[in-house]
Amino acid sequence: MSDDWASYGAFVEFLSTPLDDGRPFVLETKRGISLHFDHFAIQSSMSRRSPDELVLGYTRTMMGFLLLQPQPEHICMIGLGGGSQAKYCYRRLPESTITAIEISAEVIALRDVFRIPADDGRFKVICADGAEYMRDAAIATDVILLDAFGARGMSDQCANFEFFATCRERLTDSGVLVVNFTGDDPGLPFHVQKLEAVFGISYALVSCSGGANYVGFAWKDARHLPSRQALLAHARSMSWVSDLRLSATARRLKDGECLDWRRLVRPSIGDVCWRIDA
Repeated sequence: MSDDWASYGAFVEFLSTPLDDGRPFVLETKRGISLHFDHFAIQSSMSRRSPDELVLGYTRTMMGFLLLQPQPEHICMIGLGGGSQAKYCYRRLPESTITAIEISAEVIALRDVFRIPADDGRFKVICADGAEYMRDAAIATDVILLDAFGARGMSDQCANFEFFATCRERLTDSGVLVVNFTGDDPGLPFHVQKLEAVFGISYALVSCSGGANYVGFAWKDARHLPSRQALLAHARSMSWVSDLRLSATARRLKDGECLDWRRLVRPSIGDVCWRIDA
C-alpha cells in the first residue's frame, strides 16, 4: 500500500508541476522512471526491474537497423534522453563504439538516475547541438540514430534537407540513418519527402505498434531492400535479440519501402495521427 501511495504522490507532483520552460522532469513510480518535457508525452521510460530493457515500442523499432547493418563498428546517437537505446546498444553490441550527442546539459545530468554507463573507451556522451556536431565533426559512422526531441517537438535543425544530406555524407558505404517521427507531427510527409530527395530509393517508413510513432530508415548504398523472405530469415537468425521483435519490424520495413509521402493522410477528425493510405 505504501508503494501505491508513493506512486500516487509522484503523479500528483507531476501533474501539478508547470512543464512549460523546456526543462526535463523525472517521474519516479514503483515500477519505473520516465523523462518528460510536458504532461502529454513520454520522452524515455525505464523499468526498475530491467533498466536496460527497451520499454517503448518505437525504440525497439529503431533497433531494426540490425536488419541492414548487423555489425556496426560505430553508432552515433543524436539525442540521449533517458539513454534507453544507448544502454541497450552498450550492453548488447559489445563490439560497437557509441557516441551520444545531447544538447541539454540538464538531460545529461540525469544519466545516473537512468543508469546510463559512465564514459569509457567505447561509450561517450557529448553536450552539443546534434546538427552542428554532424556538420563539423569529421566522422564516419555505420549507424545514426536520430531521436532529437525537446519541449517543442523535433528540432527543425535535425529535420531539414541539409541535415539529412550531411548524415548521408557521414555514413559509411553500408551505413544506416534511423529517424524517430511522432505520428502527430504536421510535417511528417515533408520529412519523408526530404529523405527521398537525399537517399533516392534507399529509404522506408515504418509504423510503430499503436500508430503513435513512425520510424524512417535510410541507407547509404543505392539499392532496394532484400526480399521479405530474406529479411524475415535474417530477423530469425538474430535470436540473441529476440526481445526486439525483429520479424515484425522486417515485415513493416518491407511494406514501407520507398513509401510515397503522398500516401500519408490525416484520419478522421478526432484522431490527430497520420495513417498510410492503402
